[in-house]
Parts: sequence; structure tokens; C-alpha cells
Amino acid sequence: MRGKRTATGAALAVGALAVTGVVLAPAAVAVAPESATITADCGTFGGGEATLTATQNGTAATMTLTSSAITAPIALGEDSIASTLTLVKGSGGTTAFTGTENPAMAAGDSVTVGPLSGTVASGDSLEAFGGSLRMRVFGITITCTATGPQSPGPFVFD
Repeated sequence: MRGKRTATGAALAVGALAVTGVVLAPAAVAVAPESATITADCGTFGGGEATLTATQNGTAATMTLTSSAITAPIALGEDSIASTLTLVKGSGGTTAFTGTENPAMAAGDSVTVGPLSGTVASGDSLEAFGGSLRMRVFGITITCTATGPQSPGPFVFD
């Protein structure tokens, strides 16, 4: 009988800790969609389909752009591309995401920049069409623009 009470007490203690953990856990913050596809035009540097991936933690947000259609013209070292991604707000104005984060890339590799950091407010709706991605590599600025709205739609932040 004593073993049964000990097991019941242990189960209640574990349950209480689990409930406390749920109550004290930070509220989940979400952005929807988590990723969107655009078609980008980078002028003489090429263009094609690219994917934007968004994350959010409170008012801090990040964006990462990856594209197998846009390739590195030369070998690039890790964190060697200074990037600014400007997205258009649904309510007017723009939001910029900046940084120098990128993996090392060999000539011809798919381009990835980010995560680029920015600040968002609850309810912000951000769209790549009408904005731009500026990448500065070895003193050369490459500007890419979306040729149409992103799919499945704008990023909406909680």
C-alpha cells in the first residue's frame, strides 16, 4: 500500500511540474507563412526563383533568402556579403532586414544570405514585391527585385 501512495505522489508531483512548465513557458510567436517564393531579377547577375524564410521572436525577426537560380559568380567566404532586404509593409512604408550572414560559397553555388535581422510589430504584413535585396560583395552592389507578388502571400507577424 505504501508503494502505491509513493507512486501516486510521484505522479502528482511530475504532473504539477509539467503544468507549471506549461504555464511559465513563453508564449509562442509565429509568422505565417514561414516561407514564401518569389521570382527575382538581379540584372546582369541573373535571376530566377528564390525562397524567403521568416522567423520571429517577439519584435525581433529574421529573413533568409536562398536561391538555386541565382548563383555565386565567384567563390565567397563565410559572412562576406553585406545584405539589406527591404520588404514593403501592407500599411505603408518598408521594413529592412540587414546583416552579413552567409555560408561560404564556391563559384556557381546557390546563393544564400541570412539570417538577416529586423524589427517587426504585431500585425505587420510584409511583401517582397516592391522591395529589394541589396548585396554588397567586394565593393560591388548587386540589387535584386521581385518581379511579382510572393507566393503564397505576405508574411504576417503575430
